[in-house]
Amino acid sequence: MEARVISFFSTKGGVGKTLLSLNLAVSLSLKKKKVFHLDLDLGAPQATSKLLGVESKYCLFNFINHLEEFKTKKRSISNYLGRYKTNLYFLPSIFKMSQRSHITVEGIKEFISIVYQDFDYIIIDAGSNMSNELIATLDSSNLIFLVLTPDILSVYQTEWVLDTLQSLGFPLKMIKIIMNRAESKGSISWQEIKVLLPSEVVALIPSDGKTIGLAVNRGIPVVADNPNSKAAIALDKLADFLIEKKSLYIEHKILADIRVAKEEPKDAGEIFLQKIGVVEKAKRSNLGEEEDQIIMFKRRVHQKLIDELDLKRMSVESFTMDVAKAEELRMKAERIVSNIISKEAGGFISALEIRKKVTKEIIDEALGFGPLEDLLGDSSITEIMVNNKDQIYIEKRGKLILTSKKFTTNEQVRVVIERILAPLGRRIDESVPYVDARLPDGSRVNAVIPPLSLTGPNLTIRKFSRKRLTVDDLIRKFGSLTPDMAKLIDAAVKSRKNIIVSGGTGSGKTTLLNIISSYIPEDERIVTIEDSAELKLNQAHWIRLESRPPNIEGRGEVGIKDLFRNTLRMRPDRIIVGESRGGEALDVLQAMNTGHDGSMSTIHANSTQDVLIRLDSMILMSGVELPIRSIREMISSAIDLIVHIARLSDGSRKITQITEVAGMLDDMHINLKDIFNFRQTGVDDEGGVLGEFVPSGYIPSFYEEIRSRGIDLSREIFVPKD
Repeated sequence: MEARVISFFSTKGGVGKTLLSLNLAVSLSLKKKKVFHLDLDLGAPQATSKLLGVESKYCLFNFINHLEEFKTKKRSISNYLGRYKTNLYFLPSIFKMSQRSHITVEGIKEFISIVYQDFDYIIIDAGSNMSNELIATLDSSNLIFLVLTPDILSVYQTEWVLDTLQSLGFPLKMIKIIMNRAESKGSISWQEIKVLLPSEVVALIPSDGKTIGLAVNRGIPVVADNPNSKAAIALDKLADFLIEKKSLYIEHKILADIRVAKEEPKDAGEIFLQKIGVVEKAKRSNLGEEEDQIIMFKRRVHQKLIDELDLKRMSVESFTMDVAKAEELRMKAERIVSNIISKEAGGFISALEIRKKVTKEIIDEALGFGPLEDLLGDSSITEIMVNNKDQIYIEKRGKLILTSKKFTTNEQVRVVIERILAPLGRRIDESVPYVDARLPDGSRVNAVIPPLSLTGPNLTIRKFSRKRLTVDDLIRKFGSLTPDMAKLIDAAVKSRKNIIVSGGTGSGKTTLLNIISSYIPEDERIVTIEDSAELKLNQAHWIRLESRPPNIEGRGEVGIKDLFRNTLRMRPDRIIVGESRGGEALDVLQAMNTGHDGSMSTIHANSTQDVLIRLDSMILMSGVELPIRSIREMISSAIDLIVHIARLSDGSRKITQITEVAGMLDDMHINLKDIFNFRQTGVDDEGGVLGEFVPSGYIPSFYEEIRSRGIDLSREIFVPKD
């Protein structure tokens, strides 16, 4: 025997919810159905006992700490329930208000699961308050009755409840309406209510106040006290309807039914959670797409949602740039998705967390950034890499991790890319199949689509920490340098030395440049030039310039080189170039040599020695014909210090070299002198890099200049420790 669980709910008190639920239970019991009535209206304890005229010895509170005994069948639960005549059992939730806090979500669900096998019907009076206890009750139900009276306030409140329940994943076909006092004078007709509310009205209970009042006062249910009354006849008709119409009840979908069909046996719940991204997979699945039932299920729901909302006719900007419209559309989508899921799954997914997770993922794909939504919100993730619809990698703590998240189609990846670019005024299509852009929070975006990308649309998002890191963070939290190294960099910045920050891709060059720039005094005018504005300086007197790509006609491009030349006319005290990667390197070096000292930039290089080779190449690429000797003399004269940062094998970032450019060694070679080095000594059992920062013993040639500016820097920091 498996019970049909029917819950009664109303947000408005006094609509007759308790009376109707109890009399329906009695009516079903009179038809030889074994019925259990559970009173979970915590605001009106023992109402059931009063209406039946029978006291219960126990309440749900008494069972909460003994559920395991009943679960293992050591005791029969029926022996402890209140009983009315032959087939009706009942139980109040509490006897006094002090017991209310002990009625928990877990307790309600477990209790219902225990009595589920012992009855034909379980009728629950679910109370009148939106709460976690209510959601737990509805999660365990096959049918929900919303009780209302034909007045405008009750109708409005019911409309709100319907919206709320749908947003929580309860499908509309699971929720039916019972209209009480249907023949009240001056009331709204049931036809009007049918137009106002999307849910089906399954019963009209006529006004029969005198008959019902007499039955209540006698402590006898009206269907037993006066079976020929109008209210009793309507309730009897409703009971027949519930018995005959099996399609009313929404089956609780077993998660195994929509799991991956041909996978080796595993826990069904675990597989479902892995597929929708709640937990990480222990091992990557080798299943093909045609076997992945979860992806196919989500794809069907997603397509139906697009058709229902007619999203294909909406411009991307209409719901990415208008916040109010986007929120309204999302709320509407939540209601629609709950109904589509129920229809496509062939039942009701009873776990609220899973229901909400599936709904969120589908809506995120339809209206937001799909599976990237949660990744973008995770501050511990520094990079997101979408290779195609089935492969999404992230970088955490310097390590690459393949996530369990997936897009439903490659087309959806393309849609998300366009959604990211739309508010930025950038475009991507077959004529311009790649793009660099910046999100409002400073994150860097790169996208490549076919035909350039052969594996499908490719998206890379480099996130930057919302919290501005400091030198103390690098020293204490990340171990990227020592206090002595920080003191040298501080002194070099304040004595207006030209500094290059070098490193490989993802090594943290921009972050380090941000931190180094914090040493610049507040009274100096700073101009930054970048391809994508990523620097976040703390100083007030800061002008930000960003390059501009060509427009759709191939015109209007403004490059780093153009901006740099313009910057020289802006009276800068410091010029910071986000990254030197082309012909602008020559202009940067010339500026450093002509009075704009204290400038900074970053360069892609594998070591401080490679910085010189890269600069040679970039200057030659500028088209200016200069002999190598002149180029190197310019470099040695312009640059004072190179700070090299690297990402090591364990994902950590460390400043591996601080090197002075100490003039020319001879006619062709630049003299580089290491001041500090990171010396790796091995790795620990967990793969962590072991090593130490060591001074070389070399004292920089500008040390006396630092002292002459009144900057305190001890010679001791350059002496190697024994």
